[in-house]
Amino acid sequence: MPARTSSPIPCALEQLGSPTDPLTSSDVADLRRFLILVADPRDARGLRYPAPALLCAAVSAVLTGARSLIAISEWIEDAPQHVLGVLGFAADPLTGLRPVPHAATVRRLLQRVDGDALDTAISAYLQARTPPPVEPEAEKGPVRRVIAVDGKVVRGSRTRAAAAIQLLAAMDHHGVVLAQRQVASKSNEIPSFAPMLDGLELENTVVTADALHTQHDHGAYLTRRVAHYVAVVKKNHPGLYAQVRKLPWRDIPLGHRTRDHAHHRDEIRRLKEPFSVTSRDAL
Repeated sequence: MPARTSSPIPCALEQLGSPTDPLTSSDVADLRRFLILVADPRDARGLRYPAPALLCAAVSAVLTGARSLIAISEWIEDAPQHVLGVLGFAADPLTGLRPVPHAATVRRLLQRVDGDALDTAISAYLQARTPPPVEPEAEKGPVRRVIAVDGKVVRGSRTRAAAAIQLLAAMDHHGVVLAQRQVASKSNEIPSFAPMLDGLELENTVVTADALHTQHDHGAYLTRRVAHYVAVVKKNHPGLYAQVRKLPWRDIPLGHRTRDHAHHRDEIRRLKEPFSVTSRDAL
C-alpha cells in the first residue's frame, strides 16, 4: 500500500533491536542473506542500486531512530563510505566513491516491496538469532517454547482515506516477533493464522491466542504441526462452552494461581488440569 513520504514506519523493523544497540558489520551481513530473498518489484532495466542494499540501509536507518521515509533517505545520504560498502553499495570505478540513491529511489522501492515477503525475511533473521531455550534439569521435565499469537494495529497508519493497517503477529516470550502478516482490510485475523505460522518450527511448542482463534481448523492445523495450544473458550462457541462448564472443576486441584493488575483492573488467573482427576469417567 503506498505510503506518504512522512508516514511513520511500522514497528516490525524495530524488533531487530533497540536503537541504542550497536549494529555490527556481521549483523548487517547476516541480514543481507535473508533480505536477498525478497523479490525486487522494480523493472530490471536501468537499475543502479540493488534492492538488498536499499532494504538493508532502510533497516539500519530505522534501528538508529528513523521514523519516516524522509528520515531513512537522510540517514543513507549521511552514511560513511565504509558503512555503504558493508550495506552492499558498489563503488564507482572511476572515482572510487560509493554514490547514494536519491530519496525517490528509496521511497519507490519501499512503497512497492511485498510487505509479507519482507516480514518473512526479517522473521527468519530474528529466528536465526534467537538463542535456543536453556535445557532444564532432568527431574523438571522438558521446557517447551511458547509462542503468543495476537493482533495489533500499526500506529500512525490510519489516514482520512484509509483505515488503520492491522497485523497478526507471533511473538515468543522473549519479546521477539517471529512472524507477522497483514490482515486484509475486508477480512479478519482468522484466515491469516495458518499462513503466518507456516514458516515457524512448531513441533513441541505451545501456541497461545485469544478467543477469536478458538477454531476447529486452527486446532487441527496445530495438531498436524505437532504443536500444543492453549485455547480460550467463550460463549461464542456455546456447545464447547457448555462441555467445559460441565467439567468437575471443584474436584480438580489448583495447579497455579497469579494475580496481576493490568488494563486498569485486577486479573486473577487459575490453572487446573482436568485430566489429573483420578476417575476420567467423571469427565
